[in-house]
Amino acid sequence: MGIPEERIERLLPLAREAIVAGEHDRARTYVRRAKRIAERNRARLPREFERKTCSDCDVYLRPGVTARVRTRTSRVVVRCLECGATHRYPFS
Repeated sequence: MGIPEERIERLLPLAREAIVAGEHDRARTYVRRAKRIAERNRARLPREFERKTCSDCDVYLRPGVTARVRTRTSRVVVRCLECGATHRYPFS
C-alpha cells in the first residue's frame, strides 16, 4: 500500500468523527480531499469509502443522521438526506 492509499484510509475515520460531532462541512472537506488524492495519484477509492460517502454532495453517510437506509429484495437503498441522491447496492 502506497502513501496515497494510506492517506485516503486515514481520512475516512476523520470524516466519521466530524459527522458524529455535527460538523458536516468538515466531513465534506475530508471526503473531497480523499477524492482529490485518488484523482491525482490514479488510485482507486476503497469500496467502503465509496459506499459510505455520497458521490453527489461528498458528505459522509451515517444512517439516521445523513442517510436513510432501506433494504429491498436483493439490494440496499441508501438515500442521502443532504441532497436527496439515491444509491443502490446489491447483496445476496
